[in-house]
Amino acid sequence: MKKTFLGCLFGVLLLVSCAQTEPMKPIKSGELWLDDKGVHVNAHGGGMLVYDDTYYWYGENKCDSTSAAMVGIMCYSSRNLTDWKNEGVVLPVEMNDTTSDIIQGCIMERPKVIYNEKTKKFVMWFHLELKGKGYSAARSACAVSDSPVGPFQYIGSLRPNAGKLPFDMTEEQKAVFDTLNLENFKEWWTPEWREAIAKGLFVKRDLEGGQMARDMQLFVDDDGKAYHIFSSEDNLTLHVAELSDDYLSHTGKYARIAPCGHNEAPAIFKKDGTYWLITSGCTGWDPNEARMFSAPSIWGPWTQHPNPCVGPKSEITFGGQSTYVLNIPGKKDAYMFMADIWRPKHPSDARYIWLPVQFKEGTPVIEWMDSWTLDYFDKQE
Repeated sequence: MKKTFLGCLFGVLLLVSCAQTEPMKPIKSGELWLDDKGVHVNAHGGGMLVYDDTYYWYGENKCDSTSAAMVGIMCYSSRNLTDWKNEGVVLPVEMNDTTSDIIQGCIMERPKVIYNEKTKKFVMWFHLELKGKGYSAARSACAVSDSPVGPFQYIGSLRPNAGKLPFDMTEEQKAVFDTLNLENFKEWWTPEWREAIAKGLFVKRDLEGGQMARDMQLFVDDDGKAYHIFSSEDNLTLHVAELSDDYLSHTGKYARIAPCGHNEAPAIFKKDGTYWLITSGCTGWDPNEARMFSAPSIWGPWTQHPNPCVGPKSEITFGGQSTYVLNIPGKKDAYMFMADIWRPKHPSDARYIWLPVQFKEGTPVIEWMDSWTLDYFDKQE
């Protein structure tokens, strides 16, 4: 019996030792990433939630021939960021109710999920375009679940902050705002039109019905406050808007970022009290040069910095477009930049770019790496 016990104990210790020394799998951007079923991960324009030592990756399900939503929002789970379990469709499109916002054939983009510590609910927001209306609806949609793997219950959609002006607009700015008239600026892209946009021409246009909201991001700050960052004003200006305590609605407090700067694809993170925001220009499905901003407060003031990307094809963000920056728990200053390589002619074959964020003289730098592992961050400490 004693020998048997010792033999079993040795076997267990050997298994533990092998598990501890098993090499980390590399992250190879741009390649096919297979899930536990051997199928390329289908979670585009996505974001990541870390809950109970597990990564949950939410994203758009893309079909072979269309970027419209034919299936819904997907979720994948992993313990190591390289082995992904397909958790299925956590928010499916509506198949029968033609009055539903999310009827099959609508557009559901850039889903993000955050966890509310007070309500114990998982809250999803995403960019919604109504079926058959192109990109004219420009709405934000919300869903909620008791579990990170769903099912999520669809709540509804809206244009945020109807009837509200930016909270930081001065009395002088309001006086100028009141004089703006769309009829005087029918020709786009002129210097006068750009100046009027910066002063709030489209904010005024959309004041009653709510502000346009397309590419979007969610961010939960250290104090538990949550924020919704989105491309507004026909993608000309970013808005940052405060969410209610339950994360299910907007409080009406919002500010504008880079007015008339023409930014989309916002990805925000915070390090040492500074807020960093990586965006892209607006060139449709084609990649362009990444942009970066920083601020001492989420409300600003926001300062623009040079392109954070370096290396081959850095001038087009390595062929991708930003979607999220993940703060990897348990590691010091570990942030991972996430981007999509869009393939509009074959949407389901879109690929992913994940790269470590480096900090040089306190400024984020994203350098192309053909292959890397998570122990990269351990080597930087």
